Amino acid sequence: MTEAREPAGPYARRAPGTPCWVSLMAHGLDATEEFYGELFGWEFLPGPQQLGPYVRALLGGREVAGMGHLPPDRRLPVAWTPYFASDDVDRTADTVRLCGGTVAVGPLDAAEAGRMAIASDPSGAVFGIWQGSAHLGTAITGEPGTPVWNELLTFETESVAKFYASVFGYEEEPVVSPDFDYVTLRLGERPVAGLHGVGHALPRDRGPHWRTYFEVADVDETLRRVTGLGGRILRAAHDGPHGRVATVADPEGAEFSVVRDPG
Repeated sequence: MTEAREPAGPYARRAPGTPCWVSLMAHGLDATEEFYGELFGWEFLPGPQQLGPYVRALLGGREVAGMGHLPPDRRLPVAWTPYFASDDVDRTADTVRLCGGTVAVGPLDAAEAGRMAIASDPSGAVFGIWQGSAHLGTAITGEPGTPVWNELLTFETESVAKFYASVFGYEEEPVVSPDFDYVTLRLGERPVAGLHGVGHALPRDRGPHWRTYFEVADVDETLRRVTGLGGRILRAAHDGPHGRVATVADPEGAEFSVVRDPG
């Protein structure tokens, strides 16, 4: 679980296919800002309003994530959504359709920030496509409170891996194991995202979906803060090959993981 950082730094234009942004759509935007502001130390500034009220979360004055208002009549799950960089969002959207995916929103301009689309893969997992202009994406990485990894939870990885490889040009690195279905997506030598096939263990009320991991300084302390702020622990803290990790949900039910890198 190594976040794909560009050699040129976070302010450089991302190579196509690189995860460059994460965004959350929530019903109660003010309460959601309060939760994540207390949890990660984020501050907020208004962002593009093409899809309704939207704010950008800042850490130390630098952008790390976005949050928008989900109208009550939109029966969509409250969830974190990763965005993948593109040099031409219209062309990428066409490729999504040709490969069996769906484009639900856009492509459309987000003011001067860039151009975007929201799509889903053939299994139904939602992701974003971002062609940056004034706003290139997350401007700080590797610090507590920043996104560090994105992982797709799906039924099986073989077919969906082909979809993402066709759309974004990834190379696939599968785990060779009869009882663990996992594929790491790479751009050259850099791992950029993971696909985890969990079969019937996938929640029936969610279906396939992406999950974002955020770096924290202390996983156990973060869990105490999550519950104190009205969130829930979905999977308790445990030590793994990539550090100490846990999965939680915010007060509206948006799931995410927190991880402390052992390095």
